[in-house]
Amino acid sequence: MKVMAPTTKMYEKIEFTWPAGFYSDGLHAGLKHEKLDMGWLYSAVPATAAGVYTTNQFKAAPTTITQQLIKENHQLQALVLNSAIANSCTGEEGFQNAAKTQALAAAALNIDPSLIGIASTGLIGAQLPMDKIAAGIAQLQLTKNDKVTKAVLTTDTKAKTITVQLHLNGQVVTISGFCKGSGMIHPNMCTMLGFITTDAAISHEALQTLLSDQTESTFNQITVDGDTSTNDMVVTLANGLADNLEIQTDTKDYDKFASAFHAVMAYLAQHIAGDGEGATKLVEVNVAHAATTKEAQQVAKAIVGSNLVKSAIFGKDPNWGRIVAAIGQTQAKVDVAHLSVWLNQLPLVEDSHAAATPEAKLAASMGKKTIQIDVDLNAGLANGQAWGCDLTYNYVKINASYHT
Repeated sequence: MKVMAPTTKMYEKIEFTWPAGFYSDGLHAGLKHEKLDMGWLYSAVPATAAGVYTTNQFKAAPTTITQQLIKENHQLQALVLNSAIANSCTGEEGFQNAAKTQALAAAALNIDPSLIGIASTGLIGAQLPMDKIAAGIAQLQLTKNDKVTKAVLTTDTKAKTITVQLHLNGQVVTISGFCKGSGMIHPNMCTMLGFITTDAAISHEALQTLLSDQTESTFNQITVDGDTSTNDMVVTLANGLADNLEIQTDTKDYDKFASAFHAVMAYLAQHIAGDGEGATKLVEVNVAHAATTKEAQQVAKAIVGSNLVKSAIFGKDPNWGRIVAAIGQTQAKVDVAHLSVWLNQLPLVEDSHAAATPEAKLAASMGKKTIQIDVDLNAGLANGQAWGCDLTYNYVKINASYHT
């Protein structure tokens, strides 16, 4: 009874590549000891831009600036990114440093600073070393490499990238996304950095609507540790160089593009959850027969967000009582006498009682890298999904020494 997105695919997943007109680079600017820590993303022409942003009250300088630019101009041509230092809770100096970064990049790219967004991630409270930022920008090139997808990583174990293609009006349209996210993941929106590029021609209204709507069923449905970051956001750039007819809302082209766009966002969301700090397992929860979609999503996220459930999954303990308790803590309508739960498609709970599946069989199944929990609330017709990870000893180890 797994709940899934529509299975009719109108797009094709291919090896990661940039859409037409997009260029990037990344390098080691010295913000970290050795790894790539700075990069940029550039479009040959100004691109229609849309964004969703963290709801943390201590919103960082780069996030605030980028949000304001997109709100006012609805377009960007470049993004400058860095890891290691978040430039958050850094006062007026932090805003000045973000503005200096814009100015330096604008000079290097020969474009207006108002076309340059900023994104930072890393340690909160530290100022950017502007000598290193300036030197890094001076060395960045306009290439087609994927180094920028690695330069934004913090405690992530790997880059998260995806490219899909589809046909609109006889033109090949490409959508490519990358993101970082490993800890402080409990989006609302959105405790990670995500960037989606496309050469599609699409109106700002349609792009913002699409991003905002699909955030709710993808990035807002992941959780690693219940904490919401100060910095993070998802930004989408669409430069129109595919030469398709401009996509508008409430059209067949919009629906077709939205299907491919959702695939990109869902893929990135799942890979953030699976790469949670110290994680050994990806947890996917599918909820069926809820009274409303909102309640289905609420229940799914409550399960993946429960530390008791996450700990049991790490320990390979099929303790279904923890799942039921997580469901019961929500305000969702539930048929409390007829709840059903499956673990990796094995019956775990039937009519709110333990199913007959042998515990040893359930425990053995929990050795898989992906743990799928399916829930039937028997309360309506709505479905929902969420993704998370297990809670391990290594999560505590990583976060006990993050600052030092």
